Formats: sequence, structure tokens, C-alpha cells
Amino acid sequence: MTPLNAETLLAAPAANRFDVARVREDFPILQRLVNGRPLVYLDNAATSQKPRTVIEALNRYYSMENANVHRGVHYLSEQATAAYERARRRVQRFLHARDSSEIIFVRGTTEAINLVANTYGRSRVRPGDEIVVSAMEHPSYIVPWQMLCEAQGGRLRVIPMNDAGDLLLDEYERLLNPRVRLVAVTHVSNALGTMNPVKEMIAVAHARGIPVLLDGAQAAPHREVDVQALDCDFYTFSGHKTFGPTGIGILYGKAALLEEMPPFQGGGDMIRSVTFERTEYAPIPAKFEAGTPSIADAIGLEAAIDYLERLDRPLMEAHEAELLRHATEALAPIPGLRMIGAAREKTGLVSFVLDGIHAHDVGTIADRDGIALRAGHHCAQPVMERFGVPATARASFAFYNTHEEIDALVAAVHRARQIFG
Repeated sequence: MTPLNAETLLAAPAANRFDVARVREDFPILQRLVNGRPLVYLDNAATSQKPRTVIEALNRYYSMENANVHRGVHYLSEQATAAYERARRRVQRFLHARDSSEIIFVRGTTEAINLVANTYGRSRVRPGDEIVVSAMEHPSYIVPWQMLCEAQGGRLRVIPMNDAGDLLLDEYERLLNPRVRLVAVTHVSNALGTMNPVKEMIAVAHARGIPVLLDGAQAAPHREVDVQALDCDFYTFSGHKTFGPTGIGILYGKAALLEEMPPFQGGGDMIRSVTFERTEYAPIPAKFEAGTPSIADAIGLEAAIDYLERLDRPLMEAHEAELLRHATEALAPIPGLRMIGAAREKTGLVSFVLDGIHAHDVGTIADRDGIALRAGHHCAQPVMERFGVPATARASFAFYNTHEEIDALVAAVHRARQIFG
């Protein structure tokens, strides 16, 4: 069978292509004007837009089901609890986890990483021990481990990358000495779009008895994730980047590890019994979900996953690959433009600089035309330092973006050159 990629997608009959026009109708915000122009939303790596079904799920919960979960015996509480736990099982299937108890609801990827650092990390890292991260990490994947190392006397080690934005796997293997307690690496870079060979990296670490935590914030919205096939020990992603609400995220952890870890926070719902002398903690996942959770947002995330998985995923991925190809080919010939990141495997994201023009100025000109473009260091200052630039302009795509929107971006970049060049 011919693999379905950007080239075969373009050659396919219209009936076998991704129906982006139909999909766009599901996203109310894409119908609005910005500065008198149709909104062109190219900031999906920062946060994605929400389909109508997610908005309706939030409204339905607050209108018809609003109650606290787990502790009530009345009808609304039982209904809310059932919906909340149904959302957990939905995430389990989305990630192909073994059991729903391995799914912990958190506020987002950042909280998930801090949870692991402050529970697994503090119970395992001793003076002289090491945590391995990569040179392309977001601060949420750097700062918690720095804080852990400072508190415990550990050391942070960094996997280098080449000029294309690919990690140097030989160097990675050399870093994995007997003092390494955890590898924490991004599945997909938010600044470069690099898709790391995480399955291979996990196998190499596991051969040395080292667990691996993957930041999937940029991967889960665009690629199918199977945590059992990857064999990762922890996996995280954020709802708001996965077409769901803000304020909700996921930590997946292998049950055996979660059961050994101490709680992250104390409070209601994470206890089995409490006296002034001692507390007995609840089993997972409740042990890590102290207090009233973000019930509505968990239900909204379920709706987002339902929507995403109703799409034809191979066609969706091929469409996003074609958007990346078109953007790369259309931007590359612009005089003075330099792409930052040309990894062998990428998702739908382009970062670039223009000679003599700050990325913020590019973003400002784009905004005048209704184009939402990210400009800055993208919370990845070490990446900017590695490539010798203060900031980049970043366009990141989702399945609802079009060729015409990319062409509008290219026109805005040309205008920026004319105005500031």
C-alpha cells in the first residue's frame, strides 16, 4: 500500500482529501475579523482554538451538571463524578494507557512536570546524581529540574543538538552514566518543530535502568501517542494545546511508579483516612488530585479528544505535513530570511528570522493583517542562544489552517521587509 503523505494527498481524488473547509465551520472563532481582516490563526503551538463541541460541553456542565465530585451522594454530584471519571477513561484510551488509574488530572504540562520533580525526583535524587534533559527544552522542562538539583545537590546534564535541530544521539548515550536518575525530554520541540526519536531514546535509557519522562504538549495534538508502545515511564500534555480548555492537563505514569511516589499536595480527596496522628493516602490516581479538581475542563478535554478522534487522522496528519511543506517552500526564497530548525522529522511549525528586522516587528505587521503569529524566544531561550538569535517569528499550524493563510503570512513578511528593511 502506498503510504499516505503530503505528496500522495495532493494526488488523491478530492473525496480522499482532508476537508479543511468543513472542519473550519466547527470553530466559531475562525469566523471572526481582526483589524477588519479574516482571522489567520498561526499560533497553535502556544494554544489551539476550540471546536463548538468543547464550548458546548463546558456550557452543558455548568448549566445542567454543576456539582462537586466524589464526595456527594446527591444526583448532581453522582452525575458530575460519572462525567469526570468518564473523561479520565477517555484520556486513557487516547494515550493507550494500560489502566485509567495511570491518568492524573493536573492544570497542564508544567504542573505535571513539577509533580514528577517534587515527588519522584525528590525521593530519588541524591548529591551527585544527574537528570538528563535536551538542549531544545521549554523552561517548564528546565527550571523544575534545576530547582530539584539545587535542592538535592544533583546535576543537570544537557543533550546537545546540531545546526539542523536534531539531537546528537551518540552524545546522549554517553551522558547515560550510573548517576543518571531520569531522562526528561520533549517529544516535539515548541521552538523548532523537531520530532525527537523518543522510542529509540527510551530504549537506550531503559537498557541502563533509567526511566524517561516525555513532554508531549506539542505532540499529542498532531500525532497518535501510544504510551505502551513507546514504553515511556511518564507522559504529559496540556488540554489547551489539544483543542480543549485551559486549566487542564494530563500526567500519565506507570502504575508501579505512581504507587511508590509520595503525594504532591495535601488536601481533600487524596486521603483514605485522617487523624491528628497520621494520614493514610488514597490509592492512585486520587493520591495526586488534592482538592476540588477542574471538573468542567476535564469534561471539555474529553469533548476535544472525541472531536479529534472523529477526524480521519492519516488525512489530518498529511494535511498538516503539506502545510509545513508549503510554508517552508514559500518562505525560504524571501531575501534575508533564515529558517531556524531543519530537522529530519518535524511537525507543522516554522521558525524564522529576517536580517535586520526584529521578530516582534514581523509579528506586528502580521497582526495588522489579522494574522496571529508568535514572536519572541518562545520560552526557549537556550535554543535562541544555540542558534545565535534573540528571537524568532514562529508560525505553527493545525488541521484547520489553509494554504491561503500561509500565503497571507508570506505577503506580510514581504511587507515587513519593505517597511523595516
